[in-house]
Amino acid sequence: MEATPDNTETVQSVATATPAPIPAPSPAPTPTRTGPSTFLFNGELTQGGWIRGQAPGGTASARLGEQELSLDDEGRFFAAFDRDAESTTELVATLESGREVRSPITVSPRDWNIEHVNVARRPGGASEAFMRRRQPELDAIWDARTANSPSDGWKQDFIWPVTGRISGRFGSQRIYRGEPGSYHSGLDIAPGAGVPFVAPADGVVTLAADDPFSLEGHLIIIDHGAGLNSAFLHSSQIFVTEGQRVQQGDRLGLIGATGRATGPHLHWSIKWHLARLDPLLFVGPMP
Repeated sequence: MEATPDNTETVQSVATATPAPIPAPSPAPTPTRTGPSTFLFNGELTQGGWIRGQAPGGTASARLGEQELSLDDEGRFFAAFDRDAESTTELVATLESGREVRSPITVSPRDWNIEHVNVARRPGGASEAFMRRRQPELDAIWDARTANSPSDGWKQDFIWPVTGRISGRFGSQRIYRGEPGSYHSGLDIAPGAGVPFVAPADGVVTLAADDPFSLEGHLIIIDHGAGLNSAFLHSSQIFVTEGQRVQQGDRLGLIGATGRATGPHLHWSIKWHLARLDPLLFVGPMP
């Protein structure tokens, strides 16, 4: 009897090679900052003054006294000295190796305009009603001056926001029968009502008070980056809004006498973190 093939297909198995897993890429190493072997800096080494500089190569973090410094990609920084700064301080860098580099700084004293008056300081403080209005303003000012906006305005040479008669100088103070009053925290410039003033350096507007504050009136605060900021008080009109980026020379507002002011002028104050600085040390002679 003749055999007949059955109609079942024969399936041959083919071995399939499993690809080897691709290893995950190693994280790129953090580049080590290159730079000098110690701090390099220059500026105004005096009370109310400032410095710009570069941290040592390989710096992981740096500080002036207890204040941490903001370093850019090249290790450059800004730092400053309060109106009442001690005569000595130091820059300290902690390197990636863990080693510290220290650079002492001598801060020269200033001969402030101190007026002794033979009257008692006015007693009492602010009323509860005033503080209910004032506290939200103080909170807004604090938030604006600690905003830490991304800006390189601190690297620029500042220009005058407006020119005119200097009617009040930074640091001046009255002593009432031996009791010191608060010192003047900014520079007053009085060119006349309605004169426009401009940004002294690049920055981000962190406060623009359309409703006048009780003391400052129409107030503008600009963050120049690295902890440095400017405030402009008593404007009659403001041209900028919060969050707006401004460039050096952009118009900010008009000179006025809003808030607590005896006449139209611009009160310009500068702070680096909590340190109050002298605007006159940021600009050259008035044009």
